[in-house]
Amino acid sequence: MSGSSAMSLYEIRLAGWKALSERLGPAGAMRFMMQYDPGRGDYSTERHEIFAGLTIDELLKSIEPAKPETP
Repeated sequence: MSGSSAMSLYEIRLAGWKALSERLGPAGAMRFMMQYDPGRGDYSTERHEIFAGLTIDELLKSIEPAKPETP
């Protein structure tokens, strides 16, 4: 691979992602990258809007079908 000064930003990003993925695996590389992304919006406000008016019992009941069956 050529020196980083001769590489385009795209090439550097691609080489960096490849190195992270090879060393940490795809999930580990993504977890690493997420540490440097401040995110967008207001998580708490969005959750209050999404779940406004739901009781705990309603929320739990909506999750029930997603639970795996135990043998």
